[in-house]
Amino acid sequence: MKPIFSIIFISLLSLMGCSSQHDETMTLLDEKIVEVKVSESKGLGGMNEDIIYSFKDQKSLNIFETAIRTAVEQPGEKVVSEPEYDVMVEYKSSNGEFPTHGLHLWLGKEDEVSTFVYIADDVVYHTSPKMTNKLRMLLVESE
Repeated sequence: MKPIFSIIFISLLSLMGCSSQHDETMTLLDEKIVEVKVSESKGLGGMNEDIIYSFKDQKSLNIFETAIRTAVEQPGEKVVSEPEYDVMVEYKSSNGEFPTHGLHLWLGKEDEVSTFVYIADDVVYHTSPKMTNKLRMLLVESE
């Protein structure tokens, strides 16, 4: 009986480990976000510093923070196109000790997922369709 229980227990642990890998989300610093800058991307791996949008109001900052922190890793998925936007998340800092988080963004169509990738990485994260719609309100409807 003990060997069967052990096998079942180990199997359950393995399944829990596999499912938790699919729930990995993006991270940001645990610091106050003071600005999110957005530019048209010039391609993977770099940041275009020609800013087209700068968000400093709390509502917009909350939308970006929630979209990023809730974006879920897509194991095995690879980027197949150039990003639309570069996103720079800046934190409150008295003397510049916090880095700017750089992300690439592929903005989904209405009611579809959007995709984030950290600038120096190739791991793909998807937002929910609800978050895409909120990001679209900021980036598309403000044009």
